[in-house]
Amino acid sequence: MNLKILIVDDDFINRKLLQALLRKHPDIVRETVEAENGSEALTILRDDTSIDLILLDILMPVLDGKEFLKIFRSDSANSNIPVVVLTTDDTQKAGAYELGADDFLLKPINEDELLGKISRWAQEA
Repeated sequence: MNLKILIVDDDFINRKLLQALLRKHPDIVRETVEAENGSEALTILRDDTSIDLILLDILMPVLDGKEFLKIFRSDSANSNIPVVVLTTDDTQKAGAYELGADDFLLKPINEDELLGKISRWAQEA
């Protein structure tokens, strides 16, 4: 299955790098959508029910990844959409899992590791 992935990161360059990396793999990723904070991501998710996977930064202004996860996971309709947390801060791992993250990757992102995780989610979708 080819996934539609929402990339949530306040850093424009990080979003574009992830988007470029994912576009190289149309067998796994059919489309990417971007949000620069958790608030924008919630708006996108409210309007677009075709998102299959979320790549989520934790440290962002407006609505950070932790607050996004609290709100997002409070709606049981969102329980089937996997969230992979991407961050430079390894100390965020336990908290991210407690809030409902399904997986965790440290930045800078290792392309093979990211694609392995996405492929696994694609197979389970």
